Amino acid sequence: MNTNASNILSSLYGKPAGSTTGMYGGTTGATGGMSPAVAARVQQALQGQKGTIDKLNSSLTQDQTRLSGLGQLQSALAAFGTLADGISGAGLATSATSSAKGVLAAATGAGAKAGTYTVDVRQLAQNQIVNSATLPLADSKLGTGSPATVKIDIGTLTADGFKPDSQAGKTITIDSGNNTLEGIAKALKAAGVDAAVVKGEGGYSLQVKGKDGAAQAVRIGVTGDAALKAAIGFDPAAPEATGMKQAQAAQDALLTVDGKEVASASNTVGTAIAGTTLTLTGKGATNVTVSQDTSGIGKNVAAFVQGYNDLTARLATLQSGALKGDTTLTNVSNQLAQLVRVGGAVNGLADAGITQDAKGNLVLDEKKLNAAIAADPQAVTKLFTNDGRGIADKLDKKIDAFSADGGTIARSRKQVTRELDTLTERKEKMARSLTVQAQALANLYTMQEQSGGTGTLLDLLG
Repeated sequence: MNTNASNILSSLYGKPAGSTTGMYGGTTGATGGMSPAVAARVQQALQGQKGTIDKLNSSLTQDQTRLSGLGQLQSALAAFGTLADGISGAGLATSATSSAKGVLAAATGAGAKAGTYTVDVRQLAQNQIVNSATLPLADSKLGTGSPATVKIDIGTLTADGFKPDSQAGKTITIDSGNNTLEGIAKALKAAGVDAAVVKGEGGYSLQVKGKDGAAQAVRIGVTGDAALKAAIGFDPAAPEATGMKQAQAAQDALLTVDGKEVASASNTVGTAIAGTTLTLTGKGATNVTVSQDTSGIGKNVAAFVQGYNDLTARLATLQSGALKGDTTLTNVSNQLAQLVRVGGAVNGLADAGITQDAKGNLVLDEKKLNAAIAADPQAVTKLFTNDGRGIADKLDKKIDAFSADGGTIARSRKQVTRELDTLTERKEKMARSLTVQAQALANLYTMQEQSGGTGTLLDLLG
């Protein structure tokens, strides 16, 4: 028999979902040593309220299970959405080749369309590199050692001079404690600047590098020590008039695609040809050919079918478990199934060797698929992705809508969370009420036990 009021409440009603272990902790105190008889009477008196608490516990458990299930639903949709997104807008399989491999390499992705493009690379992107004069030792001192402020600005060199970007420059302090090549390089690196001491013919020098692109030019300003400014100051607008000398200027990659000029801060260019990434390696002209890679279509269709079946299996598990009877899951399942039934082209899935079994799973006839690919690979591709009208296009868009902040799943999760908060508040309020009742009953029954059973609650009030 429990002889502690806290234990009595816990045994009757359990630990409230989402609460702390101290929910009933206020019922001990003077009643902590109650007799077994008193404890039995308290437990019996409170027994009638157990049904209400049990219902609250059940509702809390159901909502917690549903909330977990909705999270699992969103994860399952995201996994399939990644697969659909890889197919949507890109063709099931495309490839790109360059006629001049020394000029660039090409790779296709989402949005790639078959065609031949004439590309002329006129200039590669590069970063700015500036070096100080050569000194005999890595710890050779620069400047007078007076406190000086060194500011690094990043920007663009224009016809009107150097134009720093909108972000604040990076500033360091140099004095007698760090005015060596190594000390300055260390301070610059700590501020996020690419700086190093490099060894060359005749000694060591400070080297500062920017990032690729014309907008990443570096200006080094020095105040407080004229000698240090003469040693490491640099202005891209007057590179020969400063202490640091420019070994390489910052510049963009410049190219034309079918006569259209393109500038890129990087030698990896993803905007010149839709859905195709160009990796520039040299200057010159080349033809980039984007074509349908029929050898990969079958593999991608099979992956799509498997991914869809994995998703439906996961939804079925949720339907019989955490989300049993849940309207959100039913809505999602029905809409996905409807998209697959409708198909993405006039011929439909069956002409590509894809049918549905009684459970709604997709069944792939590889022989029929391969025949369809051989006969018309473009038609098979359009079945899945066709300017937003293919099956993969539509599924990808639908899944994005389900998972969006204001989508079906998000709304359901918010609703369940509100219900959980309400139920938890009700449970905690009831627990506080039970605590007061248990305390009063324990005191009353203890008094009655000690006085021969004649006391009432009024007697406790004096």
